[in-house]
Amino acid sequence: MPTLARLIGKEKEVYDITLAGIRGEIKWEEGLRKRVNILRGMSYENCERVARGLPFMRGARELFNELRKMGFNTMAVSGGPSILVNRVKKELGIDYALSNRLIFKDGRLSDIEIRITSNKVDAVEELIKKLGWENKRIVAVVDGANDLKLFEIAELKIAFNAQPIVRERADIVVLEKDLTKLIPIFRRFAKKL
Repeated sequence: MPTLARLIGKEKEVYDITLAGIRGEIKWEEGLRKRVNILRGMSYENCERVARGLPFMRGARELFNELRKMGFNTMAVSGGPSILVNRVKKELGIDYALSNRLIFKDGRLSDIEIRITSNKVDAVEELIKKLGWENKRIVAVVDGANDLKLFEIAELKIAFNAQPIVRERADIVVLEKDLTKLIPIFRRFAKKL
């Protein structure tokens, strides 16, 4: 959302709210609604253009290619908008994606349908149950405090470029912003299964 906010000169305001939510300083849903309110009235075309243009993090394609080769099923769980998450799912070949939906009226952003709350576990557990996955085979890769509950359902907990509170609760900490650093970790985990 900070990239969208840049189009209307509100990037710092949206970024500060985002960070406050990630750090756990404000309730995440409250922060999300505040950010959407700042962006209200933005055109669908601008939102779609920004979503199409955002670059992937270094190593994203390589990581998901390797995960497929290793036989992992993958799931992206994001509080971000589906307009972006669906693009990421498609381009990286992610099996499942859960996200929130921006609501547009007359081609302008008017609201958000919150499907993924700060307790992402609710949505994830529902899908896990439907798919018949076992928790002992789940790896959670988390960056913000708002995602910590995902550690509760995972066998392996990875803090990736994460806030200090997340690093404290993780089994493994990766500080470099390069997703290929996760590949050897997944390989070791796969050998244990």
